[in-house]
Amino acid sequence: MRVLLISANTEQLQMPVLPMGLACVAAAAEYAGHEVGFLNLMTKDDSEQLKLESAVLDFNPEVVGISVRNIDDQCMNSARFLLDSVKNVVASCRRLTSAPIVLGGAGYSIYPGSSLAFLEADMGIRGEGEAAFVKLLDCLSRKEGLSSVPNLVLRGSASGNETQILKKLDDYPLPVPNGHFPFPTEFKNQKIWLPFQTRRGCPMECSYCSTAAIEGRILRKRSPEIVIDSISRFVEAGFKNFFFVDNTFNFPPSYAGELCDSIIGRNLDVQWRSILYPWKVEESLIEKMAKAGCVEMAFGFESGSKKILRSLNKRFQPEDVRSISKMLDKYEIGRMGFLLLGGPGETRETVEESFEFADSLDLESMKITAGIRIYPGTALAAAAVAEGVISPENDLLRPAFYLAKGLEGWIEEKVSHWLRKRPNWFS
Repeated sequence: MRVLLISANTEQLQMPVLPMGLACVAAAAEYAGHEVGFLNLMTKDDSEQLKLESAVLDFNPEVVGISVRNIDDQCMNSARFLLDSVKNVVASCRRLTSAPIVLGGAGYSIYPGSSLAFLEADMGIRGEGEAAFVKLLDCLSRKEGLSSVPNLVLRGSASGNETQILKKLDDYPLPVPNGHFPFPTEFKNQKIWLPFQTRRGCPMECSYCSTAAIEGRILRKRSPEIVIDSISRFVEAGFKNFFFVDNTFNFPPSYAGELCDSIIGRNLDVQWRSILYPWKVEESLIEKMAKAGCVEMAFGFESGSKKILRSLNKRFQPEDVRSISKMLDKYEIGRMGFLLLGGPGETRETVEESFEFADSLDLESMKITAGIRIYPGTALAAAAVAEGVISPENDLLRPAFYLAKGLEGWIEEKVSHWLRKRPNWFS
């Protein structure tokens, strides 16, 4: 079948992001024998409507897949709902072609039913799409029923088909440079960090996190050899900067070490950044990371209060964060910290405690978030319902936030005060 895949994300938020997840689906569909067209609405210079019309009319797709990455910008005081622009993309496709429109992507997977209804597409694939989307294409091409398609949600249906995760990631192809969509090395003079995922799933169960709805709780890994072979091809194509978007690069530690050893052994001239869970990190791993080209770690410790860390279901203590921060600094790996303020149990005293703790780490940059976006199916959502913050009927597609009582107004002023004195802090 002729399949047109569209990355509808036009928001850069903190940095431009290339649609590597959709490219993985494109690679799987192409490997299965389908003809794949790809449109990235962020990376083109001409108008969105013109490039969309050109892509649809020239390619004449039999199926259109649209990836939905972000629902909103997660900012409590000025939240921007981002699905209106995606709805325009869906409407334009509907006007230009009679092909069925299928949604997917991280944002869609958190709200498979409500976002499908709002965007008025025909169906969606929640969670991992490589196997499910290919199965859908096969059924559509043979004009068969769709009950056997895993992860499928039809608009208007009470529930979707059975959810399945990919048990062995190595069974599915990775994208190749310039093979499935354009990979610009720069975007509006900003350095591009090529996203690369070596693991999926997270068992950590942080109280506010939506990862389980997207990837599941079971951790699965690609073999280091396949990962490094793929990275090597991108290096040969001229790419030097990579972002390992795994939720926790350091788990399991043995796997993280193998990846670093493989990069070092191949003498790959790369720089990379990733996300570190600040718990049970040995200095030997950080040393390997530095030798392998790691230049920055997103350091999501979220709070400097033991009480709040327990409330967020974190497994580490502030002392762990401080120790790991010192080791990263020792090996000249940049540290980008995160504070997530206002959750259950938060008080003015614990906010002050977190600020003082974060300040003492002397990190290269700090991201402050006041008010926590509530995602369905999380412990935070259950707490918000129990406390009357949201109603049980709220599907949470429109942004809703948790902010502990007593912090209204005060916390915004406190954040502004701290940001004014620290140019490397931002919100």
